[in-house]
Amino acid sequence: MNASVRLSVSSLRAHQRRFAGTFLAVFLGVAFLAGTLVMGDTLRASFDSIFGSATSGTDAVVRSAGAITTPGESQGVRRPVDADLAETIERVPGVAAAVPSIEGAGQLLGANGDPIGGQGPPTVAGNWIGDPELNPYELAEGRAPERSGEVVVNRGTAERGGLKIGDTTTLRTPDPVEVRIVGLATFGGADGMAQVTFTGMTRADAEKYLTARPGEAASILVRAGPGVGERELAERLTPVLPEGVEAITGQESAQENTDMISSQFLSIFTTFLLVFSGVALLVATFSIHNTFAIVVAQRTRENALLRALGASRRQVTASTLVEAGAVAVTASAAGLAGGIGIAAGLQALFPAIGFPFPEGDLVISGLSMLLPLAVGIVVCLGSALLPAVRAGRTAPLAALRETAVDSSGASRVRAVTGAALAALALALTLTGVLVSPSVWLAGGGAVLALVSFVVLGPVASSTAVRVLGGPLDRLRGVTGGLARRNALRSPKRTAATASALMIGVAVVSLFTVFGASLKATMDQTVSRSFAGDVAISTPSFGGGGSGLSPALAEAIGRLPEVDTAVGLGSGVAEVAGQGRALTVTDPVALGRTFDLGQVRGSLDALGTDGIAITENEADQRGLTTGDKVRLAFADGEAETFTVRALYGRSELAGDYVITRAAWAPHRIQDSDRLVAVTFAAGVGADVGKAAVERAAARYGNPDVQTRDEYAQSSAGGIDMMLTLVYALLALAVLIALLGIANTLTLAIHERTRELGLLRAVGQTRPQLRAMVRWESVLVAAFGTAGGLGLGAFLGWVLVTASDGASDSAFAFAVPPLQLAVVALVGLAAGALAGLRPARRAARLDVLRAIAAE
Repeated sequence: MNASVRLSVSSLRAHQRRFAGTFLAVFLGVAFLAGTLVMGDTLRASFDSIFGSATSGTDAVVRSAGAITTPGESQGVRRPVDADLAETIERVPGVAAAVPSIEGAGQLLGANGDPIGGQGPPTVAGNWIGDPELNPYELAEGRAPERSGEVVVNRGTAERGGLKIGDTTTLRTPDPVEVRIVGLATFGGADGMAQVTFTGMTRADAEKYLTARPGEAASILVRAGPGVGERELAERLTPVLPEGVEAITGQESAQENTDMISSQFLSIFTTFLLVFSGVALLVATFSIHNTFAIVVAQRTRENALLRALGASRRQVTASTLVEAGAVAVTASAAGLAGGIGIAAGLQALFPAIGFPFPEGDLVISGLSMLLPLAVGIVVCLGSALLPAVRAGRTAPLAALRETAVDSSGASRVRAVTGAALAALALALTLTGVLVSPSVWLAGGGAVLALVSFVVLGPVASSTAVRVLGGPLDRLRGVTGGLARRNALRSPKRTAATASALMIGVAVVSLFTVFGASLKATMDQTVSRSFAGDVAISTPSFGGGGSGLSPALAEAIGRLPEVDTAVGLGSGVAEVAGQGRALTVTDPVALGRTFDLGQVRGSLDALGTDGIAITENEADQRGLTTGDKVRLAFADGEAETFTVRALYGRSELAGDYVITRAAWAPHRIQDSDRLVAVTFAAGVGADVGKAAVERAAARYGNPDVQTRDEYAQSSAGGIDMMLTLVYALLALAVLIALLGIANTLTLAIHERTRELGLLRAVGQTRPQLRAMVRWESVLVAAFGTAGGLGLGAFLGWVLVTASDGASDSAFAFAVPPLQLAVVALVGLAAGALAGLRPARRAARLDVLRAIAAE
């Protein structure tokens, strides 16, 4: 073993450049993974610190015990508590202070009239709490609100909206309220918590605009007297609380808030980044394997001589693995440092976009260091294992051979195996998405499809390169022909090099197709379900914003230019113990403005005790018209409703529809998410839209959109998602480029004598550079073409599987322009990867190259 180590060390010293690409591939993958983990740990610590600091003076929180959570929502809806309960709590021994906390949705308009925030993070309004220890916000400038219309806002919100103390603006609650800013506040020492906005009002204003009835509060914050602990305080409060109301410690409340942020954002965000780290490392695996496979092939005679001199198979294999291990350890260790650098860069970047990131030291845990280190070493050693075993099997007589012929492209076993895997992948996928909908079957088929592409790569590469390189003979003459023949020389090498790029392109194509399909689905939904002329809606991406005033639809409906205006509000209730979203609206106007499909029963007579349900939901619960269904609301009340109508479609109307009169007794803060408007007969689109815009201006000036504009804005978050995806996948494409460049560099070393002979018989340096570059482009073209085909197929699988898992109809769309851009980027990447190897080949000394062995 000592001899193997010495041999490996000397080989690494002599051939450092051969492993440069491998080093960079491991380094980038480990750095991305380590940076993600460090960033996640630091953000969690940041939120713990912010919430801990903001709520340090709150020893207990009194609130409703139950919450109704609908599918897709992590934070449930709780009923309010009686604000007067604070007086009862203050009389409990050990209580120093108790203050009602009123919270609701409230969105400020900036100095330019545009709403601040609302694209995801909440926009919160509430009463300004006078007790500084119980108030999570700390007054940084100005004063607290004293009169109606005065507010305090968090400093980050004011900066983003161009607002300052003394400015007057509008607060959507959702009814528009004119407010004047008298103070700026911080939260836990920061200007705000992420992009969350906060507006603090007087208690009277908060009760008036944020609650359904005066005297209600979201919770009561309690501060303990000297010598009373949080747990003891909560236990003392419990006996005096009414049924359905609970007391939790301040620490438990802060932890719940942290967990909510973690579940809603941090876990999803870090998981998202970890997935792309996995893609990058998968791409790196192909690049690393290819590098060691080429190195082992180039050392065939060297390894055979070692065998002839007495080295065992185990020693030759161990020698190769020691080299891989040395590269793995050094690259992974450097990747850890790079990951810390990435996290530090994000620490400096995030505050610039308004996101909280601690100014102190990064949080670096043992797991966030050991896991990337282990993954990097395992990936590198695993990628080098097969080439190392192949090196150990080198026969001593191989020292007498000049070259080894790669016949992988003509391998019948490979062709049969790949075809069988492809057929099995297709069968599993079609079964999982069409016959018996199953995410596991569809996912298994997708993985097998990727494996079959890799197995069939050397078989397909010969045909693909001939087809793709055919035009080169005519366009580039001898240079193009030589480039095509070089790419055909080793089908396995060409396929392995292209596979790394293929995976990156496949993932890009997958998200491109899925994003285009989501946009087509939204357009189809609006076109099929929405029969109105214009729409007024809240942001479709995220849960921020205050909604629309319920009075808006009524005001627009009175315009002479308008035939029908219907608002769609939201509510929640439990049906058979499960939280369900309710659509609160005028059912008659809903039926005139939206295509609900076939309606059984009557929407005209829902009244205060009737409900309309989709056919699909009714079938799942065994309901039909005339049946009774019991709804339990967040205020603790339960009522029995009669199913008076069943309708077919639920894309915009939801699964349950009740009237505003039925919802009124149970509402907390009423708002609409959408107002659909149909113009009167003979009213032109421009005239009708202008009239609606004038009426809407008095209700916070929300955007009025045509049907097409509404469909586009509803899909606005998709473009944001795709931009982030493309930015993250750039790392995988970069690693693939390094693989192509490394392969060409090693191939040039392998062909040194051949290149010298070409130069000697008259090939010019520009011709040599062009030959190498075109070979790189052909390899990239093969990988790009395979990635586009695989990505489109996987996109179809994802869209079809989503269609089967939802009662909404998903539309599959292939965007030709975007995929053409992906293809051009792939080809450009190949040309870029070939620049350095081409320059190196052109610099070869002709006489030395001819004399090379």
